[in-house]
Amino acid sequence: MPTPEQVTEALRAVIDPELRRSIVDLGMVRSIDIRDDGKVEVVVSLTTPGCPIRSHFQQGVARVVSELDGVAEVGVGFDVLSDDEKSNLQQALGRDRLPKGALAKVKNVICVASGKGGVGKSTLTANLAAALAAEGHSSGALDCDVYGYSMPRMLGVSGKPEVNGERKILPLDGPAGVKVMSIGFFLEPDAAVVWRGPMLHKAIQQFLEDVAWDELDYLLLDLPPGTGDVSMTLAQLLPQAKVLLVTTPQPAAQKVARRAADMAEKVDLELLGVIENMSGFQTPDGQRVQIFGEGGGQLLADELDVPLLGKVALSSELREQADAGLPLVLSDPGSPAAVAIRQAARGIVSMTPQALPVMQAAEPMAVPVSKPLSGTELKVIQG
Repeated sequence: MPTPEQVTEALRAVIDPELRRSIVDLGMVRSIDIRDDGKVEVVVSLTTPGCPIRSHFQQGVARVVSELDGVAEVGVGFDVLSDDEKSNLQQALGRDRLPKGALAKVKNVICVASGKGGVGKSTLTANLAAALAAEGHSSGALDCDVYGYSMPRMLGVSGKPEVNGERKILPLDGPAGVKVMSIGFFLEPDAAVVWRGPMLHKAIQQFLEDVAWDELDYLLLDLPPGTGDVSMTLAQLLPQAKVLLVTTPQPAAQKVARRAADMAEKVDLELLGVIENMSGFQTPDGQRVQIFGEGGGQLLADELDVPLLGKVALSSELREQADAGLPLVLSDPGSPAAVAIRQAARGIVSMTPQALPVMQAAEPMAVPVSKPLSGTELKVIQG
């Protein structure tokens, strides 16, 4: 029979993929009960009741504890950390906050970054959000490029957001099935935003905390170029977010995107992968021209040891549909650029934790009692 110390040591192998620490070190193991019949029951404390990686903990705990000698069965239960426990955990992690409030129901937050402008990051953000929605995943898009906001136009959304009874701003629903929030909803058409850093921080914080995002599988954040105020604000407010890098094949863009990756690493945000945009152009006669060179996306992915999730060809239709407010992945899903983006969206799904039903231990199957066998008893032959 294992001792509590042995069970605790085994549980150190179960890592929280968002906080990137052992659940033992995070203080998330509430109790360990070892019974005489070999059953071990472990209670794990979650940061939020609707934790999307609950099944990850259930499977991980069951796996490591069942490998101990003398364990016949493993039971895994869950509760939720108290506010004081969350506060202590925040201090231990050196972070200002954990997911809560409006973002507590958002399963995956993905920052789409490039480090520089002009690589089609906003176009890809809008199309990826629409592609995820088309694949059956609830998604939202947040315009964090406050100076160069473009999500309303690209997703065909306009109007003034309303406020619900809980004083939360309601994001607008676009024709692509994506919930959208942007500073553009609160300004006069085409008005310029002339703000300093502290005002940017406050605006981004309000979009994250005071918007009723409700339950979303994916919230995509369109980051501005560079590695300045907004990027640092997001790292402070969203320690569980992941960064998706967009680059063109040319070395100049690839090198700048590498700086965005360096920023993510410095603020301890996980890199999700790379998408190469403007990856060649096909002429009407079928000839493929590498206008921006080739190989930059793969080179960046190899250098960062992350997957290259897609290579999206330079496409006039992709630009036209973005200007028209209907993403290409919906208007022409069979076009080469749309196919590449939808494949990249599937790659994002495969790289992010999915909430699976917690499997309960099956009841022992009742074996029917058969009638006694009849026949002639044979003598045992002695050697």
